[in-house]
Amino acid sequence: MPSADHRLQPRRKPRQVRAELTRERILTAAAHVFAEHGYAAGTTNRIAERARVSIGSLYQYFPNKDAVLAELLVRHIDRGMWTQAEQLDLSPGTLEATVRALVRDAIDNHRDDPQLLRIMMEEAPVSQELRDTVERHGKARVGQVRDLLARHPDVHVRHLDTAAELIVFTVEINTHKLMADPRTVPVETFEQELVDMVTRYLRGDQ
Repeated sequence: MPSADHRLQPRRKPRQVRAELTRERILTAAAHVFAEHGYAAGTTNRIAERARVSIGSLYQYFPNKDAVLAELLVRHIDRGMWTQAEQLDLSPGTLEATVRALVRDAIDNHRDDPQLLRIMMEEAPVSQELRDTVERHGKARVGQVRDLLARHPDVHVRHLDTAAELIVFTVEINTHKLMADPRTVPVETFEQELVDMVTRYLRGDQ
């Protein structure tokens, strides 16, 4: 029997512009279908119809809807790089603003569609590509945060590497949870509480 990971591998890697556009259309259609109908009812037939391609064309690119969802999650994670980190003011007294920029960036990366985010968190199968993407993204994000902590004069922690990992994990996991169900608490309240908590920790407040 084929391995579970094999079932998640895309069948065809586009080499021409037309093929890449078709693949993008399928992924865009799948995001809409999963968000509108849920994962169980988000069939490959519905995805193909929404993408305006034949079901045979869809299967040229993806063997099943699990593979489609896995690819959507990989792309979601890859989009989540902190692009504004180098533009932050790291002078004394700006630590709270720096932390707020980190928290707000995480929130903004998850605003698009709460229903789709919830489906990706609950339903997406774990492929090797996904594991590799999570590891690559995590290392890059932790590296960015560690660099900021090392250069900021208001940061007082015992171990920079551990602090960076703790902050990234805390911000990411709590943001995922909130944005998948934003009705639980106002986003503004969540942002302020998380910023206060992380800032106090970094300052070494007792």
